[in-house]
Amino acid sequence: MGFSFFASRAAARFLEDIRRPAGVSTAALLLTAASGGGIVAYADSSRAEEAPEPPPRKKKVVVLGTGWAGTSFLKNLDSSRYEVKVISPRNYFAFTPLLPSVTCGTVEARSVVEPIRRMFEKKGKDVAYYEAECLKIDPTKKAVHCRSAVGTNLDGNGDFMLDYDYLVVALGAAVNTFNTPGVMEHCHFLKEVEDAQKIRKSVIDCFERASIPNISEEEKRKILHFVIIGGGPTGVEFAAELHDFLVEDLVKLYPAIEQFVKITIIQSGEHILNTFDQRIAVFAESKFQRDGIELSTGFRVIKVSDDSITVKCKSSGVETLVPYGMAIWSAGIGTRPVITDFMNQGKRRALATNEWLRVPECDSVYAIGDCSSISQRKIMEDISTIFKVADKDNSGTLTLKEINDVLEDICIRYPQVELYMKSMHMVDIADLIKGGLGDSHKESMVVNIEEFKKALCHVDSQVKTVPATAQVAAQQGYYLADCFNKKDHCTEHPEGPLRLTGSGEGHHNFRPFRYKHLGQFAPLGGEQAAAELPGDWVSMGHSTQWLWYSVYASKQVSWRTRVLVVSDWTRRFIFGRDSSRI
Repeated sequence: MGFSFFASRAAARFLEDIRRPAGVSTAALLLTAASGGGIVAYADSSRAEEAPEPPPRKKKVVVLGTGWAGTSFLKNLDSSRYEVKVISPRNYFAFTPLLPSVTCGTVEARSVVEPIRRMFEKKGKDVAYYEAECLKIDPTKKAVHCRSAVGTNLDGNGDFMLDYDYLVVALGAAVNTFNTPGVMEHCHFLKEVEDAQKIRKSVIDCFERASIPNISEEEKRKILHFVIIGGGPTGVEFAAELHDFLVEDLVKLYPAIEQFVKITIIQSGEHILNTFDQRIAVFAESKFQRDGIELSTGFRVIKVSDDSITVKCKSSGVETLVPYGMAIWSAGIGTRPVITDFMNQGKRRALATNEWLRVPECDSVYAIGDCSSISQRKIMEDISTIFKVADKDNSGTLTLKEINDVLEDICIRYPQVELYMKSMHMVDIADLIKGGLGDSHKESMVVNIEEFKKALCHVDSQVKTVPATAQVAAQQGYYLADCFNKKDHCTEHPEGPLRLTGSGEGHHNFRPFRYKHLGQFAPLGGEQAAAELPGDWVSMGHSTQWLWYSVYASKQVSWRTRVLVVSDWTRRFIFGRDSSRI
């Protein structure tokens, strides 16, 4: 009884000592006195802990393809900022520049591939991969229709849809046969690892078939005639690899049929390697002639049958029948069906994008790599807006200072301006104005709109298209990932050039993509190679081959593939190439 009394008095004093915050009622205070234990409890219901707000939904980024462009984008993307899903029927990345080496066993197929899941295992749950093929892109619904590449899909269970906020199309390109009859049925291609493995088996098959008794010499010559259609980098490198394989390995194993072996390159142009410096093309042609590789330049393939190729001389129009044992088609690239369907037209080779790699008709769709083509805007299309932006005093004329104030933005937005000035050996914008208008503007250097147009009318002749190479695709992937990583920051703090189209107000959020050419190689066999390096440098010979080894080893995507490739090269030097048909 006494304890209960004292507990009640203590509770009353406790209540009096409490200073309630303004606006808090007495009902907000809960006082409990337990007669047996004297326990006092206080609770402020107004300060009850509120449930935390759910984090904002991450934007969904769907990436189609695991080639050079797609892989470069994924490796450099800050995936913690997005919900990333990858769609590709190929669950690995292939180092395609070494595919010609795979065809002859110089490098093993598994040495040039890296599993996609291993490449992104550090990103954890931020990246989800589905081994499937994209069948259709629906930009209206912002969804892609996919089909599983695993097992059969007769019941339709393998089909699924994925919605997106941003779509990155990096599907690469397909083989372009130019609708030549018989190419798809009778020719080998060299686009995928599986293609290289098929070629390797076919080469050995040709030698084994030619070794069978009772085969005539004419038939042996046909069986052992290897024809490469296309004299670009892929065709030339394969011809060099095949020649080394034959000379260094197969002739030792098949000495009786060595004399019947022949390699021919059929090229529609007048020279092979026409995308390289002319000095390299001449050097390659000279070396191939010494090696006994026949070059048929100026011929176009018009038909391919199971045992012969019909070619037409472009100069005389005469058609010739070329018997062959194995034919490899490397004459160009075309558009994949899903891209053709998405473009809703079949005339373009690739999906057109603007300088920021975005498909103009679709704000949330980007295209990178061989499946895309950048449409560089011409300066003459925006010449009136440029003049208006530069004419700050609205005088109707531009001084040299006013032009210089916007020159940096012009050069960033229209790279052809710098290229034109460089090609014409011009130092600054004054030289450009003088070159377009003549000596009459030496003194005043004040131009009106018509004179401004006249001075820049030839600039667009220097608009360049980027080549469909692994180097371009990798740079595009890196650039686009960087834009995604900085999207929020650059929305508030734009870092791009002035908007010189339309109203010409404000700045672009990002600088446009600019391709930086880092050089290109052409291995020519016999431990010799040619290289075209930045700064108009050309290197050819044995030392260049060792440079090729070092560059290609360093460009591997992981230490695993780097070690495997180098060990394959070492094995080939010591033991030669494996000629087993497996």
